[in-house]
Amino acid sequence: MLPRSLWVIPVLISLSAYCLADKLESRSAWNGQTPPGAMTPALFTPYFVPSGTRGYDSASPLVHYKGTWADAYSGRFVGGSLRRTTEDGAAASFTFKGTGIEWFGCISPQHGAADVYIDGHHVRHVDAYASRFHVQQRLFWAFDLTPQKHTVKIVHSGKKGKNGRHTAIDIDAFVVTEGVVPPPPAERPPSQNLVETAPVRAAQAASSLSQGWELVQKGTTGVNAMQLAIVSPSHAIIIDKVEHNPLTIDNRHPAWGALYNLNTHAITALHLKSNSFCASGAFLSNGTLVNVGGNPVVEDYTTATDFGQFDGMQGVRLFAPCESPDASGCDIFEDPERIRLATPRWYNTVVRIQDGSVMIIGGSKRGGWINNATVNNPTLEYFPPKNIHGQNGTPIPLQFLVDTLNSNLFPIAFALPDGRIFIAANRDAMIYDWQENKEERLPPIPNGVRVTYPMSGTGLLLPLTPENNYAPEVLICGGSTLDDRKPGYELSSKDPASNQCARLLLTPEGIAKGWDVDHMPSARTMPDAVLLPTGNVVLVNGAGTGISGYGNVRDQVGHSNADAPVRAPVLYEPTAPEGSRFVQGLPESAIPRMYHSTATLTPNGDIMIAGSNPNLDRSEVAYGTEYRVEWLRPPYMSMERPTVDDAPRTIDFKEEVKVHVKIPDKLRGVQIRVALMDLGFVTHAVHTNSRLVYLTADLGEDGNTLTIKGPPHGGIYPPGPGWLYIVAGDVPSIGVKIMVGNGRGPPVDYDAIKK
Repeated sequence: MLPRSLWVIPVLISLSAYCLADKLESRSAWNGQTPPGAMTPALFTPYFVPSGTRGYDSASPLVHYKGTWADAYSGRFVGGSLRRTTEDGAAASFTFKGTGIEWFGCISPQHGAADVYIDGHHVRHVDAYASRFHVQQRLFWAFDLTPQKHTVKIVHSGKKGKNGRHTAIDIDAFVVTEGVVPPPPAERPPSQNLVETAPVRAAQAASSLSQGWELVQKGTTGVNAMQLAIVSPSHAIIIDKVEHNPLTIDNRHPAWGALYNLNTHAITALHLKSNSFCASGAFLSNGTLVNVGGNPVVEDYTTATDFGQFDGMQGVRLFAPCESPDASGCDIFEDPERIRLATPRWYNTVVRIQDGSVMIIGGSKRGGWINNATVNNPTLEYFPPKNIHGQNGTPIPLQFLVDTLNSNLFPIAFALPDGRIFIAANRDAMIYDWQENKEERLPPIPNGVRVTYPMSGTGLLLPLTPENNYAPEVLICGGSTLDDRKPGYELSSKDPASNQCARLLLTPEGIAKGWDVDHMPSARTMPDAVLLPTGNVVLVNGAGTGISGYGNVRDQVGHSNADAPVRAPVLYEPTAPEGSRFVQGLPESAIPRMYHSTATLTPNGDIMIAGSNPNLDRSEVAYGTEYRVEWLRPPYMSMERPTVDDAPRTIDFKEEVKVHVKIPDKLRGVQIRVALMDLGFVTHAVHTNSRLVYLTADLGEDGNTLTIKGPPHGGIYPPGPGWLYIVAGDVPSIGVKIMVGNGRGPPVDYDAIKK
């Protein structure tokens, strides 16, 4: 029998309603900017020389050979030739200046193993055996080198491949990433108040809260981290668009999905079938991740725009719970011919609701840039589909998404404790009662700030606490006041972003009072907002000028529509008085992270920061495709922390469970809180399902037995996966994964399936 968590796969395969959805159409792959030659079909090999890199074939005088090497000639090799050796100890050395290096050669049953050294240090053992012959394969890559001279050395190990009987090793080409050296701090764009109508209030420049933070660069993602979610105690899932990423899958084509090991930094490619460009996602009540929407493909050919197998506009991708510590047996499931959305969606938002299903909101019917009435998809649908409001599983019209054109893609949405959904788009907001299909309009976002793509801000549902009966309050930061009706040639990457942060308490009294306005120390568009178990928020990533996207406005930097990257994170204290909620002084990154960058809290309690790619395809010019990972470590990471010995794997609503905890002696007597967190699914500054609920808890007289009561109902915390952090004062434990509710899949409406 299948584990309960996997039941969703056969159940969802049977969802014939999605089989009867609009037939997949033949569409062009892209409705936006394309450079010359981008649509020229070509047979695919992993060898690729992006903008900002330089290729050197095997005959380059800069490549030095030791031992016996033979030349082989073919039009299938880079430059028409390669060099091959079968001699134990034979070596090829190449000195270059840059931040990255890639080695290309052949793989086949005739090939064996080699060792790779960089600057004299052994970094990788490469097995070039494969059951079939493939040319121009990426055998090794590293993108986290310091910007200086390096020497890579490939040494024949004298060993056969793991499953082979031969030992050949090839040098076909090297590709060097020269890297963009960041300007010294004095030359970087200064932080400015870029909203003239709203002066910045004094922020805390020196505070104990800013002391002890660390920013560490370690690991590379292999695919750009456009979409990011924590899926297990050991792994994050990363999903990108189809492009020439260095991580190759099955020796056939670049991967655009991967699992990233949070402990070892190893990456494992995933078998996505459809193009997930600008898709969105959420977890179902049984822990299965649903990733939906995307972009079309050019079938049967590889181009700079696409080489996926299936149109992703109606794509549904499923990742069942998998907690293998090395990702073995973990993969993503797609059946595009049988399981797909009812209508195309690009730049949609997905939110889990109180019955454990997901609501899929808005988007565009076609890839492009800013939304408009021609391509707008002003509807919502559910997964699994629902027979509701007479729609028989088909999309439900949403007038709000008509009224909020043009800048209304990737709407900001949160499930509220009363079961309704908060939605913000462009300069407006509402509460949607999905059971009654009613819209309640809210006060507009202050000062004309637009907060959704491409004028992207970020939003969070602030912590829900039993002390105020879980009254919901939303926070929306950043965005732009630009006119979304202007064509791209009237907009510039130098146009100012907004530094506004606005809060709205979603009670009758709070709505009547209206938005509470504060201001970040620096303006940001495309920021990420990350909840900590302590209840504070870290704002990171983003740009000080311009808007989201690439190739659309004046004064582009490379292809980026934005400039003035904001490299310093700030801490936001929701409970501090207005005007003193922002804490500066956190460590500043040297890496610009703007469009297609992400950040998420991890089970360990630090923040994983990855991505940035304002480009049609992989590029290494400013601002290039970013694969390096950074880890922002709060001060508690270096402290003695509470530990949890025997947390349950599930907790039902209102259920009481006892957990054995150890509180460090230095933290005895401080307030003990239990933080139940959904770490969310992050993309394009959207953190829709991120959630922090403080549970009712009581520490026993022994000081070690903690009685925890589950959330009151699925409105407070929609059933599904969560993470428990025991917080002593301001020091949290490592998060423990837990299923909230009964762990079963969401209800399946068979009437909707039949239609």
